[in-house]
Amino acid sequence: MTTFIGKEVTVEGAPLKVGDIAPDFTLINPALEKVSLSDFSGKKVISIVPSIDTGICSAQTRRFNQDLSDLEGVTVITVSCDLPFAQRRWCGAEGLEGAITLSDYYDHSFGKAYGVFMTEWHLLARAVLVLDDENRIRYAEYLDNVNEHPDYEAALAAVKAL
Repeated sequence: MTTFIGKEVTVEGAPLKVGDIAPDFTLINPALEKVSLSDFSGKKVISIVPSIDTGICSAQTRRFNQDLSDLEGVTVITVSCDLPFAQRRWCGAEGLEGAITLSDYYDHSFGKAYGVFMTEWHLLARAVLVLDDENRIRYAEYLDNVNEHPDYEAALAAVKAL
């Protein structure tokens, strides 16, 4: 059962598991360009948030980008249903212009394929995935309560272990 702001929500799609190959996706970046998972090489952290402009989502995005910025060959990708314009504004306001933010606002195909689309809200549930350079999932955390922080230390340790 997944909850958001204290209420049970319906999440479409099945969560991905450690060992699965992450499905390719098409999302929109802040320049309004279509971007796919295949556009990124190396190890990846996919940080999935409901809305980048909220406290926990903002902290999650900032934490992964700051803590992993010095690791060579690691890309942090933050995905939400926020409009690309809002994502670009947030990155500028937070001084994280180099952060990669991608939007699933258009058709929610990412949310459904990754098992995080909350149908009642048309937002993504909170999750963190760590992928190796072949896009195999090496760490997966799907939060039952979307209004909680992920386990940052476990995710960071999974990235550093690759």
